[in-house]
Amino acid sequence: MAEFMKVAKTSELTPGKGTVVEVNGKKVALFNVGGSFYAIDDTCTHRGGPLSEGELDDKKVTCPWHGAVFDVTTGEVQGPPAPTGVARYNVRVEGADIEVEV
Repeated sequence: MAEFMKVAKTSELTPGKGTVVEVNGKKVALFNVGGSFYAIDDTCTHRGGPLSEGELDDKKVTCPWHGAVFDVTTGEVQGPPAPTGVARYNVRVEGADIEVEV
C-alpha cells in the first residue's frame, strides 16, 4: 500500500533546481519547477546517470552523463539516447514539508 513520506522542506529546494532524496531505500530526483514539486526516478534509463544532477529547463531535465532528456512531470523520455522513461511519483506539500508517495 502506497503512502506519503516526508522527504524535504520547501525552503531546501530552490526553483529551477533538483536534488536527490532517498525514499524507502530508493533514490528519487525531486525538482522545483516554479514552486511546484515533481519526483521521478533518479536513474537515467540510458546508462544510469543521476537525473537529480541534471540541468533543469522548465519541466525538462537533461541527464548530465549523455544528454538524455526527461519530462519531470511525467517521467517520459523527451530525447535520446535514453530508450524509455522513468517512474513518476506523486508529490504533495503539507505546510512546509514536501512528501512523496511510495
